[in-house]
Amino acid sequence: MKNDLASVEVSLYEVRHAIHPRAVHGWFAAWRWALVWATQLVFYGLAWLEWNGRQAVLFDIAHRTFYIFGLVLWPQDVIYLAVLLILSALALFLFTAVAGRLWCGYACPQTVYTEIFLWIERRIEGDRNARIRLDQAAWSWKKIAVKTAKHSAWIALALWTGFTFVGYFTPIRELAAEVASRATGAWETFWIFFYGFATYGNAGWMREQVCKYMCPYARFQSAMFDADTLVITYDRGRGEPRAKLSAAEKGGDCVDCGICVQVCPTGIDIRNGLQYECIGCAACIDGCEQVMDRVGRPRGLIRYSTARAMAGGSTRILRPRVLIYAAILGGIALAMAASLLLRVPLKVDVIRDRAAIAREVEGGAVENVYRLQIMNTSERARRFEISVSGIPGIEIEGRREVEVPAAETRTVPVRVRVSPGATPPGTHRIEFGVHDEEAEDVRVREKSVFILR
Repeated sequence: MKNDLASVEVSLYEVRHAIHPRAVHGWFAAWRWALVWATQLVFYGLAWLEWNGRQAVLFDIAHRTFYIFGLVLWPQDVIYLAVLLILSALALFLFTAVAGRLWCGYACPQTVYTEIFLWIERRIEGDRNARIRLDQAAWSWKKIAVKTAKHSAWIALALWTGFTFVGYFTPIRELAAEVASRATGAWETFWIFFYGFATYGNAGWMREQVCKYMCPYARFQSAMFDADTLVITYDRGRGEPRAKLSAAEKGGDCVDCGICVQVCPTGIDIRNGLQYECIGCAACIDGCEQVMDRVGRPRGLIRYSTARAMAGGSTRILRPRVLIYAAILGGIALAMAASLLLRVPLKVDVIRDRAAIAREVEGGAVENVYRLQIMNTSERARRFEISVSGIPGIEIEGRREVEVPAAETRTVPVRVRVSPGATPPGTHRIEFGVHDEEAEDVRVREKSVFILR
C-alpha cells in the first residue's frame, strides 16, 4: 500500500513581523523621556565640557592617561575599572531584585535610542496606522521620499553619536577640526562609522530583536526575580472575562481593545503573563489607564505589582537577597571612594638597566644603574626628590631631583653606588624613595635589588 506524504517546509527561525509601536502618553512615558533627555545631555554634552584647560572626561589611550574631571588615572589604575564593573553588576542585581527590569525599560542605550529613532519615525511617517499603511503601500515617489527622509535623519543622528563616542578617546575639539578638514586618522574614521552603524542598525532596524535575542539579560533575569519583585502585571481576576463595550453580556474590566499590545515595543501581550521579552517600560500601563479613563473604570488593571501581592499577600521589600546585594554594593562603593580619596598622586616604577648589571668605578666602588619612571598623577607640576636606602653607605651619584609637569611621566636614569667592603658580594634588597619637596605626604617607596660582585 502506497502512502502519499505531503512535503512540509519547516523554518528553524521565527519569521520577524514588523512591530509598529503606538505613541503613548502618561506618567511612565514622561519618566522614560526624562531619562532619555538626562542620559543624552550627559553623553553629548560631557565631551565638550572643559576642566583645568582640558577636556573634562577624556580616555586618552594614545598617551595612556584617563581624565575624569579632577581625577587622573593611569593604566596601573585598571583596578578601579574592575571595581566599577563590579559595582555596575551589583547595582543591576539589586534594582532587578527590587523592581524588575528598570534598567532595560528606562535607561538602557538600546531603549533610549529606540525611543529617539521612533520619535523621528513618527514625525516623518506618522503614528502607528499611518506607518502600517505606508509599509503596505506599493513603492512610489512619495514613499521613496518619506523613507529617504527618515533614514537620512537616522544616519545623521547615528554618525553624530559615533563622532561623540570617539570624542571621549580623542580630544573632541581636535576631532571636530579633523572631521571638518577630512583629516581624521584611520582608527577615528573606523570607530565613528562602526559605532554609527551599530546605532543605526540596532535602534533603527533590529530594535526588539536586540532585547529578545542578543541581550543575555532577558535570559537570566528570572533567576533574580522572586515573589516580592515588582513587575508589570495584568490583574486577571479583575479583567477576565474580557468583553467588548458593545457586547450585551457583562464581563471583566478588560474591554479587549488591544492597546496594551499596540504600544508594546516588543509586541507582546502582557495579559498572557510575565514574559522574558517584557523590558519593563510600562507603556502598557499608560495605554491601559488612558482606556480605563475613557470607559469610566478604575485604573490599575495593568500595574506594577508583585506575585505575592496579586495573591493577596503583603510584599516584603527588605528581604535577604536585597539586603545582601545592598550591603555588598555599599561596602565596595565605600572602599572605592576611600581608596580614591586617600590615593597618593604619585606612581614610581623601578627598572634595572640590564646592559650594565654591576660595574666597578673609581675608588673601587660598585655601581648599578636604574631607570625610575616617575608619574605625576595630579593636575599641577611637582618637584620630586629621589633617595635610596637598604645598604650601609649606599648613595645616588648625580642628580637627585626631578620636576614632572602635571599629569605627565618622566623617566630618570639613576646611578647608585656602594663603597668597597660595605657589604658582602651578592644580591641585596634596596629601596628607592621619591617624595614631593613641598608636600611630605606625597611619597612613594619602591623595592629593587643591588648586585655586588
